[in-house]
Amino acid sequence: MRVLIATQAERTHFLGLVPLAWALRAAGHEVRVASQPELEAVVTGTGLPFSPVGRDHLLRRVMRQYHAMTGGEDDDFDMAEDRDEVLTWDYLLEGYRLTVQWWWRMVNDPMVDDLVALCREWRPHLVVWEPITFSGAIAAEACGAAHVRYLWGADIFARTRARFLARMGEQPASRREDPLAAWLGTRAARYGVNFSETLVHGQATVEQVPASLRVDTPAHLEYLPVRYVPYNGRAVVPHWLRTQPDRPRIGLSLGTSANEWYGGHRVSAGEILEGLAELDVEVVATLPASEQAKLGAVPGNARLVEYVPLHALAPTCAAMVTHGGPGTVLTGLAHGVPQLLSPNAHMFDTVLLSGLVEEAGAGRVVDPDRLDAATVAAGVRTLLEDPRHTSAARALRARMDAMPTPADLAHTLAGLTRT
Repeated sequence: MRVLIATQAERTHFLGLVPLAWALRAAGHEVRVASQPELEAVVTGTGLPFSPVGRDHLLRRVMRQYHAMTGGEDDDFDMAEDRDEVLTWDYLLEGYRLTVQWWWRMVNDPMVDDLVALCREWRPHLVVWEPITFSGAIAAEACGAAHVRYLWGADIFARTRARFLARMGEQPASRREDPLAAWLGTRAARYGVNFSETLVHGQATVEQVPASLRVDTPAHLEYLPVRYVPYNGRAVVPHWLRTQPDRPRIGLSLGTSANEWYGGHRVSAGEILEGLAELDVEVVATLPASEQAKLGAVPGNARLVEYVPLHALAPTCAAMVTHGGPGTVLTGLAHGVPQLLSPNAHMFDTVLLSGLVEEAGAGRVVDPDRLDAATVAAGVRTLLEDPRHTSAARALRARMDAMPTPADLAHTLAGLTRT
């Protein structure tokens, strides 16, 4: 079958799709990736064929300008919010208005026309789309292809959508406004597609998080579990990673998105390194040159690197200090490594995911505003000295290992196109 991977131009979101794409190719299917031109080098670097569609979106530039003007203040809408008293109709409606206007439209509108044209020309049997690339769902239905949504984290999209629809149903007809349906319905109608919730959720949803890290979602949605297989892009494994360290190794990874989107991390790498200097450990800190330049004296137990493949570093670590991003968290858990998590509230679901990891016993959460050398030292010391954290992380690894592989999922997806 012909399979199109549709994603807006966001590197980290695409990389999570690569293991499935190669599993499909290895099974004999023809696979192509469609995204905005900006993602060309990233996609072709994985060996997958690339079809550029539309023009690059400007979301990253807009977000950096917004945070520069506001001093990094958060907006009022949090899609990970779970408190009923906060999730009022007014809160959800205004949040949807902002999210549709300043996020989902901005990344989809520049590519939807070209993506539909590509699908009508190439005629894929299946479209796999990144969860905010709604244009992939429109293009699939415009050409009659099956389509599935592929999550990169917890499904707060479906949970929020269900709560929005429930609150909307409580309103008088004159107040029932649905910004997402209005936008998607207008775009889809141009290609003869009627709006339905399958444009929001796909005909099925692929989910990589283990059951204990899931959030509650509507029972009628079909989920296809798949094991998270870490993929960090093209990489060279350095010589010093070939052997286990003499002392417990602590990996520090604050992700790449904060630098790309907001011009820097919310927490101080210097404070983290200072705290880790108090422990009898070896530290490997993956920090871009711009962040390294902000550091003063570097502790003697720390090795600074601009990049090292996290899937190669994690197995050598006794613990990790992370920002709570899904790719980083799941890579650590795939190797049974407990984590000290300091999630950046700007980064969408990191606070939620970090809390779920802590509830599972596989980590400790430190609020970025309260993070300093002392809290880092205390948190990592607890992870190292209390074996329950490592046991919990290894239990999550075992659950992840029991999930269907990308090869298994490739077989399942082939069945969807025959129904």
